[in-house]
Amino acid sequence: MDWLLQIFDPATITGFFSQFQTEVQQPAFWVALGKIMWINILLSGDNALVIAMACRGLPPRQRFWGMVLGAGVAVFLRIIFTGIVVTLMALPYLKLVGGLALLVIAAKLLVPEHEDESDTEAAAHLWAAVQIVAIADIVMSLDNVIAVAAAANGSIPLLVIGLAISVPLIVAGAALIMALLTRVPALVWAGAGLLGWIAGEVMATDPAVEPVLHAFFNGPVGVGLDGALKSLGMAPQFANSGHGGEVILGIIGIVVVLIAGSVWRKRKLQGAEHSATA
Repeated sequence: MDWLLQIFDPATITGFFSQFQTEVQQPAFWVALGKIMWINILLSGDNALVIAMACRGLPPRQRFWGMVLGAGVAVFLRIIFTGIVVTLMALPYLKLVGGLALLVIAAKLLVPEHEDESDTEAAAHLWAAVQIVAIADIVMSLDNVIAVAAAANGSIPLLVIGLAISVPLIVAGAALIMALLTRVPALVWAGAGLLGWIAGEVMATDPAVEPVLHAFFNGPVGVGLDGALKSLGMAPQFANSGHGGEVILGIIGIVVVLIAGSVWRKRKLQGAEHSATA
């Protein structure tokens, strides 16, 4: 809590604006700002996907605010996490728990929402969508903020301004993806599968899981898989601490999300039909 109180300390805020006034006059500031914006364009695709899928079931007048608030939460969390990301990344089991949470989120996005709702219910769903975006971004931003922090090179004004400017980029990406999801509903399943893949990769890179995967695939299993890949004209990925373990867990994540989402969706639809019949 000390670091959070320090962020909102008046002295910290005053120092922020003083540093901004000094740095904005230097050409290096604008070069670094461009780098941060470009990094966010490249790395915010998964965030835009989550926002689009979480907000697609909202009433039309709620979708815009869902995207704006979701993107705002995503950027705010990235600003906060950048200050503590090194510590977070070093903690064992954090990514494992986060990956499991992301699996649940991805499966839940396949569950249909009720269409006819009151304004109160719609507002509740708006905040539920924002919460989904927030939790998912916590999981997916741990790696992304490292690149942004490196580009900022310790400059807090650069970090805050660069991420704030990226909000409309994320919203625009979410709007485009949402339009595609509306026109092609099957893409919802593809999006959920992609989130399952991301969840698997997150878990595979957990400090407590990664050494176990490397130890397992550095043995006969990994050598055998690499041999099979060579016979198919593909490069080895498993032995010698390769990234094959991430691929395996990514595939498992896809399967888990699609199966769990299918079961969850089926039960929700059956419950809705039973309620309509009653």
